[in-house]
Amino acid sequence: MNRINLIDELKQRNLISHVSNEMMLKKNIENNIISLYCGFDPTEESLHIGHLLPLITLKRFQMQGHKPIVLIGGATSLIGDPSFKEKERVLNFDNKIDMWIIKISKQISSFLDFDCSKNNNATILNNKKWFEKINVLSFLRSVGKHFSINTMINREAVKQRIKRLDQGISFTEFSYNLLQAYDFFILNKKKQVSLQIGGSDQWGNISAGMHLINRTSKNEVYGLTLPLLIQSNGMKFGKTESGTIWLDSKKTTPYKFYQFWKNIEDTNVYNFLKLFTFLDCNEINQREKNKHKNNQIINDKDYLSKYMTRLVHGEEHVLAAERITNMLFLQNINEIKKSDLQQLKKDGIPYIEAHQIKDLQEALVLCSLAKSRTQAKNMIISNSISINTNKIVNTSHIFNNNDKLFNQFTLISRGKKNHCLICWQ
Repeated sequence: MNRINLIDELKQRNLISHVSNEMMLKKNIENNIISLYCGFDPTEESLHIGHLLPLITLKRFQMQGHKPIVLIGGATSLIGDPSFKEKERVLNFDNKIDMWIIKISKQISSFLDFDCSKNNNATILNNKKWFEKINVLSFLRSVGKHFSINTMINREAVKQRIKRLDQGISFTEFSYNLLQAYDFFILNKKKQVSLQIGGSDQWGNISAGMHLINRTSKNEVYGLTLPLLIQSNGMKFGKTESGTIWLDSKKTTPYKFYQFWKNIEDTNVYNFLKLFTFLDCNEINQREKNKHKNNQIINDKDYLSKYMTRLVHGEEHVLAAERITNMLFLQNINEIKKSDLQQLKKDGIPYIEAHQIKDLQEALVLCSLAKSRTQAKNMIISNSISINTNKIVNTSHIFNNNDKLFNQFTLISRGKKNHCLICWQ
């Protein structure tokens, strides 16, 4: 891939939802090094995997020599973006947001190069820097006068909220559109930023920024949005029945992160390889053609899960995820580490904490692997119960120190898919 074909490359990867003035943007990227930005509002202490697409797209631009800017919304997060939200966000306080900014900035720093030798270092900025310096009268005179209420009300995200009887939209949220437009205006004026990227739900906000710049300076600027990924169950990508998949290993363990990618639907594998990896599109298409041969799709899903875990958490956690997977599904416990079992306890499999358990039958009931001692006994007789991957045939098995991994954990399994971890106190 080379810089001249970057927009075409993004289209081949299904990465463009909206783009303004595509031909001029392509020409600009062809002939110039541009500065572009994407904004992230710190509304939580961690980013989640829904944020990966814009970060990786910024990286694609940087790899072609362009200058990426990450804008942290220290000011706009105090307001909250209403775009396609069913109800108003809970307003957070400055001190909490300041702590979140530190954590999120650290996460972002692992995706982009902030000290490269090609003069296109990535930069992180905080929009609180300029919003703290402007008063409300100046803002209304210099920014507000360029926007029509009629146009703002007719934005799809706003119309959806206005039509709801139970959840309207506050003036606070309504003003967010102007704030993000002003971000683009400032970055264009101070940093010569000519392109803003974001999720497809940001098109209205990005368009507002282009409008403001056009009305004030006449500079040529562009907007590009990325698709919002929706799973087959209608939920946004990155959210599951058990909650959001976070990038912070303390909120979502690397093993659970790894398993998320491992368990994506087969229909998503090759699209995700295009969206999230840097594999050549022709190679991905060839893999897809052969997906039913020699376990190709299984191997490609394995590649994706390792790649994404390595990208976010590093090689050490890829190896840990593989060890845990091998223990649970291949019954190989030889290389397991204490830290792997601690991940399992956090959000890998069900667990119970116990000081003392009478015998294996009682443990199976406590772990909800059996409904009664009688059923538990029959499971043991049928050779379907394991302790630490070792089959147990003694229906009267009583736990001993040999059953305790690291003197703390015991893995009980019913077949190959049902597990429970006993954490001894």
